[in-house]
Order: sequence, then structure tokens, then C-alpha cells
Amino acid sequence: MTNFYKTLSVSLLLLFTVSCSKDVDTNFTLKGRIKGLKKGVVYLQKEGDSTIIDLDSMIITGEPEFNLKTNLEEPLLLYLKLFKNDGEEHYIPFFADKGVTEIYTTLDNFNFDAEIKGSKQQDLLNEYTKVMSSFNNKNLDIIKANFLAQKDKDSLAMDSLNIASETLVKRKYSYTIQFALNHRDNIIAPYLALYEIPSANPVYVDSVYNGLTEEIKNSFYGKKLGEVIKNRNTKE
Repeated sequence: MTNFYKTLSVSLLLLFTVSCSKDVDTNFTLKGRIKGLKKGVVYLQKEGDSTIIDLDSMIITGEPEFNLKTNLEEPLLLYLKLFKNDGEEHYIPFFADKGVTEIYTTLDNFNFDAEIKGSKQQDLLNEYTKVMSSFNNKNLDIIKANFLAQKDKDSLAMDSLNIASETLVKRKYSYTIQFALNHRDNIIAPYLALYEIPSANPVYVDSVYNGLTEEIKNSFYGKKLGEVIKNRNTKE
């Protein structure tokens, strides 16, 4: 009986959360489908100062389609979270802007099968991550080759692979910096500088920030990047 009331309470709480979120004026909708999902809960989330904030949620029973809503003041990275009672948390990050974003994925490969269509920021992120995936695949090849070289005690091959690994890292950083510079009028630029190249040479991070348009400098990620640079300069 106790478990029954606990389950009922959770269900009522989720329903209350959903109904409340739908009553608020919204300018963003996330809709899509999770192939193979029969039962679970999906959440629309954003990152807070010290925790993840739920913006909307929906209980899925039977039909795998979902529709989540919130209000956005500017483009922002949000998360689609799936809870399916398997002891793990499943997330898909995506860039949202006013309007509609669609995510289609599968239950078995929730993260990797995700197809995301929506904002121009997400289009740029898709372009960026596609190139990064290529770099990451090359890195996996180097790791595999290095393992075999260590097994064979081939020091020459290991030295060569270490150089190849360092070169690949530099190429990844170089691509990210150039990508950000090429899109200085888009919020993707400060976002990449913050989360993809935080340990890069400060000169390059500064060049990304200084190249931003005033509108992007005053955006959420632009301000955040400015604060990071200011704090770093203060410590120096």
C-alpha cells in the first residue's frame, strides 16, 4: 500500500508540473518521437547556477511522441532528459531558440541516434560536432595503434603516435577557434570558447571574445565568457 501511494504521489506531482508549465505563456516548443519507448518520462531542462532546472515534463504511456514547452529570452543550450527507470540518466543537449525544435531518436540509442532540427544555432552545432566526430574517430585509431605498439614494445611507433596525437589535439583546437571566429555574430562562438577550448592559449580565447559582435557579447554566453576572462586576468 505504501508503494502504491508513493507511485500515485509521484504521478500527481508530474501531472501538476506539466499542467502548470502549459499554463504559462511560451515561445518555444520541443516536439519529437522516441522510437521503441512505451513508458517513461521526458523532461525539458536547462543548466542553473548549481543544479539542473526542469522547465517542463511529460509522462509517456504507449505513444512515443512528446511535446514540451517553455519560454526563452534568447538562444540557450537545453537538455532533453529521458527517465525510463533503468538506474541511468539519458540526456540529449541541443541549442534552442524561439519557435519549434524537433528531436527524433530511439530508445536503444537515445543519445547517438538523435536527429535534431530547429534553430540556426543547432544547425551550426551539428556542423561542428560532425567535424569533431571525425577528429575523435582518428584519435581512437591512434589509441588503438598505440596500444599495439606498446604490446610489441615498438618505441619508434609509440613516439610517432604520440606526435600524431599532439598534432590532432592542436588541429581540434585550431578548428574550434576558427569556427568560433567565423561565426562571431552567433551565440555558438562564445559557447564553444567556454566549453570546448577552456584550456586553450588565453590569447586565442581572448581573440574569440574580442571578435564577437556587441549583441553576442551581451548574450548569456557572451557575458559568461567575459566574466571568465575577467577573473583569469584578475588572478594573473
